[in-house]
Amino acid sequence: MEKHLTLPLSENDIEELQIGDFVYLTGEMFVARDAAHKRLYELMQQGKALPIDLKDSCIYYMGPSPAREGRPIGSAGPTTATRMDKYAPAFLDAGQKIMIGKGKRSKEVMDAVVRNHAVYFAAVGGAGALLSKCITSSEIVCYEDLGAEAVRRISVEEFPVIVVADCHGGDLYARQTQ
Repeated sequence: MEKHLTLPLSENDIEELQIGDFVYLTGEMFVARDAAHKRLYELMQQGKALPIDLKDSCIYYMGPSPAREGRPIGSAGPTTATRMDKYAPAFLDAGQKIMIGKGKRSKEVMDAVVRNHAVYFAAVGGAGALLSKCITSSEIVCYEDLGAEAVRRISVEEFPVIVVADCHGGDLYARQTQ
């Protein structure tokens, strides 16, 4: 099924998503990779406030290339999500609702998706130049010293993703191997 949704997603939006759905997202999301996740996770472990609000958030696992003239961002393809697996359950437990990346996730992450009524989307790897055309703005919100791995807030229009893990325990990758 094809759906056009606005971020942040409502509980009803998440409830209706099923593995294999094609979704076009519009709204704001964060961009962060493993170095930023590590820093955020360490703050969480220390009981300190985070520089971003995880409640109902969407985090796209991506490190952009430099922006071309007249564009807010360069190539914007997804990073392999398993590199965030050690942090994702804690982020989901803290209120994050959406993850976007590529590849399979651990059992712990899949359990956290169901437990927290969340969703994991995949973006098409190798299509970073095309995905960047859906990004209308980009700003660094923290960890500028990480360069391409800094946490950014981006605005997207009709950003294409596919539901890989839904809040009902569906796993598209597991289904494909059966």
